Amino acid sequence: MITILSDIEIARKARLLRIDALAESIGLTPEEIEPYGRYKAKVALSALERLGSRPDGKYICVTGINPTKLGEGKTVVTIGLAQALRKIGRRAISTLRQPSMGPVFGIKGGATGGGYSQVVPMEDINLHFTGDFHAVAAAHNLLAALLDNHLFQGNTLGLDPDRILFRRTLDLNDRALRRVRIGIGGGNNGVERETGFDITAASEVMAILSLARSPRDLKERLSRILVGVNREGRAVFAGALDAQGAMAATLRDALKPNLVQNLEGGAAFIHCGPFANVAHGNNSILADRMALKLADYVVTESGFGSECGAEKLFDIKCRVAGLTPSAAVIVASVRALKLHGGVSMAGGDQSAWRRPDVAAVERGCTNLAKHIENIRHFGLPALVAINRFDSDTQAEIDAVVHQARAAGAFAAVPVQVHARGGDGGTELAEALIRATETPSAFRPLYPLEWPIERKIETIATKIYGAAGVSYSDEARSKIEFFRREGFEDLPICMAKTPLSLSHDPNVKGRPEGFTLPITDVRASTGAGFIYPLAGNIMTMPGLPSVPAANRIDLDDQGQVHGLF
Repeated sequence: MITILSDIEIARKARLLRIDALAESIGLTPEEIEPYGRYKAKVALSALERLGSRPDGKYICVTGINPTKLGEGKTVVTIGLAQALRKIGRRAISTLRQPSMGPVFGIKGGATGGGYSQVVPMEDINLHFTGDFHAVAAAHNLLAALLDNHLFQGNTLGLDPDRILFRRTLDLNDRALRRVRIGIGGGNNGVERETGFDITAASEVMAILSLARSPRDLKERLSRILVGVNREGRAVFAGALDAQGAMAATLRDALKPNLVQNLEGGAAFIHCGPFANVAHGNNSILADRMALKLADYVVTESGFGSECGAEKLFDIKCRVAGLTPSAAVIVASVRALKLHGGVSMAGGDQSAWRRPDVAAVERGCTNLAKHIENIRHFGLPALVAINRFDSDTQAEIDAVVHQARAAGAFAAVPVQVHARGGDGGTELAEALIRATETPSAFRPLYPLEWPIERKIETIATKIYGAAGVSYSDEARSKIEFFRREGFEDLPICMAKTPLSLSHDPNVKGRPEGFTLPITDVRASTGAGFIYPLAGNIMTMPGLPSVPAANRIDLDDQGQVHGLF
């Protein structure tokens, strides 16, 4: 009888390199790491100065089809691909976001890969790690406190209490905090007004931290946060409250990338955690820049599908950082493509997607084809990683390969990195190397000088496949306000469901001919983007009927259980 180990059992059996040995193996000096225990460390920004003259490695984006309840294994493939590149003799580092404790305790559970493609120590990474999320929440809520104190202390800036735009934050799913009333009773309790909480991964401070290129840049971006509107209808920024210095001090250590390892002893940087449905959905610029100086290939994961995280990587992060990707890998699974092809999971029926169904796979490949097309819009070669499961038949795998190549993929390769680690991804690694050696011409989707509406409509029609865009009266009013205040040249960070190419999470496959409704438009002026809301988007998730937290426990030996 074959014993199948759980993810956490696999992780605990791994023999890890001590963090100083890991750092030395990739070319960091002892003075450049700040250990947090035996197996994790912060890396000093001075390392970037020392390594500055080195040429960059090749930058690889891992994205996916639109996610389903069955999961595609994007994080597993990101880690496994880096392991596979090392197996064939290439220096490779993966760069990922830190999991938010909201989804960890909510519906998702842990998010550090799985099987034999994991980053470790997984319990630390999924929980408090090096404290970065707490620092973001503290800096964010410090600004909120200074803002309300300013209202209480006389409001010399003339802020309109009904047009305060900056909310508070918490790194947990808690729907009861979406709308709250503060300062109840007035007087010494402060100015009474309505506000609410966003999850920390949706905080503008998190987005700023991941886009900041230096301590100076961090402080300047914090000062540009739009906090509200005054009674004359003009924008008021955090700099007017002298908030940026204390906020930057709170984020001093959080700005430094975090170094950990995968199960095969390869380095990984895990830094920052902005959501991809409401923020830009990518790890930090500083982690990527550091990895690019230390490796031949940097494999970075973008949140959700190509129309969310990858589009924002290319149009926002790469512009800010001056990064040029060499290729993109789209992760798909046969079982997820069946759901996009119309197979139902109604009533929790597992047999439907386990049953061989080449026709459903082919129908679902219309979703994959759109994601291939999206990557090609940016001038990059697109590879498809077919994350293989035991229930897949060879005919179904062959159908995906055929459909992917017909849609313009450079290659489509089955991978088994969950079961075999790096050995299960060497064919993909070799295909990737070939792809990065072919000519490509990376380009953003739109120029920044275009009007806000034209940039929104370009994303909607070219990337989502919409026929057009509609705007609510509030959205149009906000666009005019942002134009008047001089924000028109900012990139667009669309907030929409990741579960569909459209704004409707129930629409699978490749929807066409729909109108994308823009219900609101907001601005993260410190992070440096405009974010329109497509349909109904919440920035504070709620817990499901049976939260993942109900399965998580601590035993008498101090070990965590239930994260996977």
